Amino acid sequence: MYRFSQPLRVAAAASLISLFATQPVWAWGTDGHRIINRLAVQYLPADVPAFLRNANALDVVEYLGPEPDRWRSRNEDELSQTQAPEHFIDLEWARYGEVPCAASVAGCGADGKMFPRRRYDFIRALAAAQPAHPELQLTPEKIGLQPWQTEEVWQRLKADMREYRGLVAAHKPTAGVETAILFDCGWLGHYVGDGSMPLHTSIEYNGWVGPNPNHYTTDHYIHGLFESTYVAENIRPGEVAPLVAASQVHAVRDEWTNYLAYLEHSHTLVEPTYQLEKAGAFAGAGTPEGKAFVEERLAAGAIQLRDMIASAWVHSAEPVPPYRP
Repeated sequence: MYRFSQPLRVAAAASLISLFATQPVWAWGTDGHRIINRLAVQYLPADVPAFLRNANALDVVEYLGPEPDRWRSRNEDELSQTQAPEHFIDLEWARYGEVPCAASVAGCGADGKMFPRRRYDFIRALAAAQPAHPELQLTPEKIGLQPWQTEEVWQRLKADMREYRGLVAAHKPTAGVETAILFDCGWLGHYVGDGSMPLHTSIEYNGWVGPNPNHYTTDHYIHGLFESTYVAENIRPGEVAPLVAASQVHAVRDEWTNYLAYLEHSHTLVEPTYQLEKAGAFAGAGTPEGKAFVEERLAAGAIQLRDMIASAWVHSAEPVPPYRP
């Protein structure tokens, strides 16, 4: 995934500010996204339709793993610019877009706030917070929209699965909707895969910014080194597969709060990523610790995607509420 130069102002404890700009980088690279998508489909449960588990599904969904990155050519500049924020979220600053919530609401934090489920509510919340934080750029282009894009693609998948159920019940052809579902799965997999990569959740996404007592790298190479170069040279699908195979399918009741928890966990691994890089874990053949870390992150993406596809199938059987104008 490209991410265009993004000046960031980081307030230190004494209100000191430093600026930081990055160079374009990619998300997991082609290899990582293909691994995540293929393994997710390979380990889908038997109760999803067979067309989602056959050899064609494996090949198609794998191919589509890098698809949103193929939309980042400067030949399609409007598309590239518009969808760029959908690959990442800088959680440190995104929290200014949280809204009050009742303690009884799933996902409500200890501070009585949570991210709104609708992207435009989030954008409005960021705009409302902007005057109190003039040192930051609280816009979706700078903060990112990753969980909202993921949720919306998941809902597309669920809607197409509901259509599939209806056609099967009516004994009508399903080839068209099967194609749509495979595309949805591949498309969804890209963003879920982005979410398993810790640096896609942080302002520290390509070189450490702000106070740096541990002397982590500030050069703009760690992102590509970790997710692209190292993966391409050292990771094979068969090495990640056992981690996915060993995990049980998780029944996702609330996909929004489940996915946010997944992103929050990835975010806890930002500093460990820098610690590993500092120890040479991703240089050349790297270290056993680095290899295990990357394999676990790829497996985490495949497991989350598998569970979200399976849950979309389950939720697609739910009745549609009556329309109330």
